[in-house]
Amino acid sequence: MHAFDYQAPTTLREALELLSKPQQSARPLAGGTDLIDQMRVGRLTPEVVIDIKKIAELNALRVDSGGLHLGAAVPCYRICSERAIIDDYSALVDSCRIIGGVQIQSRASLGGNLCNSGPAGDSIPSLIALQATCLIAGPQGTREVPVESFCTGPGKNVLRTGELLIELRMPRRAPHSGSHYRRMIPRNEMDIAVVGVGASVQLDATGKTIVAARLALGAVAPTPLYAESASQLLAGQPVSDALIAKAAQAAREIVKPISDMRGTAEYRVHVTGVLVQRALQAAIVRARGEACDYRPGH
Repeated sequence: MHAFDYQAPTTLREALELLSKPQQSARPLAGGTDLIDQMRVGRLTPEVVIDIKKIAELNALRVDSGGLHLGAAVPCYRICSERAIIDDYSALVDSCRIIGGVQIQSRASLGGNLCNSGPAGDSIPSLIALQATCLIAGPQGTREVPVESFCTGPGKNVLRTGELLIELRMPRRAPHSGSHYRRMIPRNEMDIAVVGVGASVQLDATGKTIVAARLALGAVAPTPLYAESASQLLAGQPVSDALIAKAAQAAREIVKPISDMRGTAEYRVHVTGVLVQRALQAAIVRARGEACDYRPGH
C-alpha cells in the first residue's frame, strides 16, 4: 500500500477543511471496508485519509416525528439493534445483515456503501425504496439529493470536491407499511448480488389494497434504479398475484444488465422478475403485521 497521511477530525468543520485543501487528494474513511481494499490494490491512492468516525453529526441515529435520521458513519450493527428500525424500516435491516460478515458489519456503514456507489451495493435499493434523501455538506453549505439520484455511474456519484455525505433521512413510515430487501447470490455468504431488489408498500386499513409502493433494483444497470413505472402501477390496486406479476414484468423492462462471471444479462433479467415478486410479497406480509419467514440466501 502507498504512503499516506491520516487525519481524525472531531468536528464537521475540520473535516470539510481537510477535504477542501487544494493540491491534495483526500478520501473520507467511515468503516473503510471498501476504501482500504481499493487502496491495497492501487485502485485509489489518496494522499490523505480522513477518519470521520469521531464526528458527532455522522454518528447520529434517531427516529422522531420527522422519520429516521441516519448518520453516514453509523455502522451496520447499530442499525440491526434498533427496535424502531427493525419494526418500521425493515428493508435496511435486511441489507445490513448481509453486508459482509459480522466483523465487517461492526465497521461498515450505509453511508460508506452508498458513497462507494457500486451498482450492486446492498443498501442502495433499500434506501431508494424507503425514499431516503442525502444531506451533503461542503464549502458552499448543505444540499439535499434523493438517493435514487446520488449514483451517476459505477463507482461515481454527485459528491463534489470538498463535499461530505453527512446524513441519510427517511420519512416517517405510514400505518400499514412494510419493506423488504432480497438479493440473489451464487454463494450463501459474503458474495456480491447478481440482482438485488428493495420493496416498500403501504396498504389500506383492510390490508387488501396497495395505497403506495416503491421498488428499487440493484446490479442490473450502471447505477441502482428506482423502478418508478412498476411502482406507480401498484398504487391504488387490490393485492393479487396478477398485479405483482405485472409489476415484475414492468421492472424487467427497465433493466440494462451486463453479462459477467456471476451471470448473463438474460439471466439477470429473469431473476429481476422473480425477486420483485418475492420482495413485494414479503413487504406486503410485513405491512399486514405478519411474520416474514425469510433467511438470507433463501
